[in-house]
Amino acid sequence: MQTYPFTSALLTGASSGIGEAMAHLLGQAGVPTVLVARRTDRLDELAARYTGFEVLTADLNSTKGLAAVQTRVLSTDEPIDLVVNNAGFGTSGLFHEIDPDRLHDEIGLNVQALTTLSNAALRVMIPRGRGYLLNVSSMASFQPAPRLAVYAATKAFVTSLTESLHEEVRGTGVHVTALCPGLTKTEFQSVSNTDSYASSFPNFAWLNVDDVAAGGLADVAKGKALSVPGIMYKGITVATGVTPRAITRRLSSLVQRSGE
Repeated sequence: MQTYPFTSALLTGASSGIGEAMAHLLGQAGVPTVLVARRTDRLDELAARYTGFEVLTADLNSTKGLAAVQTRVLSTDEPIDLVVNNAGFGTSGLFHEIDPDRLHDEIGLNVQALTTLSNAALRVMIPRGRGYLLNVSSMASFQPAPRLAVYAATKAFVTSLTESLHEEVRGTGVHVTALCPGLTKTEFQSVSNTDSYASSFPNFAWLNVDDVAAGGLADVAKGKALSVPGIMYKGITVATGVTPRAITRRLSSLVQRSGE
């Protein structure tokens, strides 16, 4: 059984995908965890399996929901040792054809909510001299992604913010990490209308959700700035850094078209 240095955790987007996989890992390791998502039934089922789990139903795109989670993170009576900002979603399609309200919510969840909770986490962790913040980003954060333009842009924000915070907290006892997975089979595909990717990309391109979750938790415990699961994706990250942006843009556009 994996062990972690975390004494407690709060996990957003805990009802499915990477968040749910992380919840199981934390539960198996005996880490008391606050589960945050909109779907209470799924959270209740998950919480019933592990000792010390707490359910906090909240819509992070609502003022009330975000404030409730922020308050829980800031609590000094029941301190949170690890905050995982996992909640987020994407939208596939041509930018000018996408409902602007959906784009507003996508930016609100992926950027505003994550920023608010990251700020709350560091406000209590830095004075305490201990804590862990794991922000779930994406490989899409390293290059433009035509037809996933807003999603890639929000994740570029997440990765940049997280790397900056990683350096800001250096020497304080607080660890800040961005988890940047590539293709991972979760509910993300159906929510973002990218189900066609399952047949468009070969099996070796897909990561196992449990491996992604385990890698992220392990890397934030180690204090890494970036967590990139999978040898192939680690290589892509390096290549992206040295490839001219014009070529990167064009290749990304061709990849997106292949998924149509």
